[in-house]
Amino acid sequence: MKTQLSLLFVTFLFLFLHPTLSFPVATDPNGATQTDNADFIRTSCNATVYPDICFSSLSPYANAVRQDPARLARLAISVSLSNVRYVAAYVSKISSESNFGGDKRASDSVRVCVETIGDAVDEITDSLKQMRELVAPGSESFSSQMANVRTLLSSASTDEDTCTDAFEDVADGPIKADIFDKIAKVEKYTSNALALVTSYAKMGSN
Repeated sequence: MKTQLSLLFVTFLFLFLHPTLSFPVATDPNGATQTDNADFIRTSCNATVYPDICFSSLSPYANAVRQDPARLARLAISVSLSNVRYVAAYVSKISSESNFGGDKRASDSVRVCVETIGDAVDEITDSLKQMRELVAPGSESFSSQMANVRTLLSSASTDEDTCTDAFEDVADGPIKADIFDKIAKVEKYTSNALALVTSYAKMGSN
């Protein structure tokens, strides 16, 4: 038994350390490696304000994107939508479950946040729908559609800001801090989506 274990260990070391051995690298159907696809996302994310968050959230889907800027833009919108839906559910729950100790300003602020984040969900959903129905790049209709997508994402970003602005006169506390933290993260995802959409729009208009 000890001899068998020793042989297995030696074999493992040989396979792991031998300089001439190589192992296959995953490729997508177009022949690009996962590293190639991830590099495409990293380079694309450099056009955003938050490149690290952009790369970490999108790179797990590198082989699905396949170095396609339209797919990358749609993916970024989907990530933003997923996050803003989570925040919308969170603030809605806070609004229904907390009386804020009778603080009317706090409860009113949360209600405003519920409404504006709900609007952001609708706008990002509409932007994703338009991205899925794009005509061929280079046409006038393409430019118009991309302008609509950018407008929707910009409006969503404004609505996210409005949520936190509603708390301006509310005393600091754990609920306010938690909402601010979640909104700050969502804003970064929406900003990244808008940047990648803008980059794709420029490419498609050339």
